[in-house]
Amino acid sequence: MNKVAVVYWSGTGNTEMMANAVGKGAKDSGAEVELFKAAEFNGDMVDDFNAIAFGCPAMGAEELEENEFEPMFESCEPKLGGKTVGLFGSYGWGGGIWMERWINNCRGLSARIAADSVISCGAPDGEVLDQCSILGRALAQ
Repeated sequence: MNKVAVVYWSGTGNTEMMANAVGKGAKDSGAEVELFKAAEFNGDMVDDFNAIAFGCPAMGAEELEENEFEPMFESCEPKLGGKTVGLFGSYGWGGGIWMERWINNCRGLSARIAADSVISCGAPDGEVLDQCSILGRALAQ
């Protein structure tokens, strides 16, 4: 059975709703799933999981949240080579450039991207939550 971590930071609850949908999709596909807020996870935990979903909304000038999420993610980067990852998050402005940068960063680390990233402008609707579930299922494989 695959072990999947869903690690997220959420300021308004939008990315948290997405994290729950990713986790449910993975669990429904037979994976053992653990959800973590960014402050609860670090690079030393990466090897405990077959796959990891990272979720963070766009902040400021379309950047990752810098106080909790970005330092946590940077601690994970050295261990993401060959690891299966998925990315998701919400935004309220801009066009999703933070996600494009984030995907390219993960590819540069030789992480295996499990499925298309999922982004939501504002609160996730049913279609976005379905995409999150698909991401979770891909991580469970």
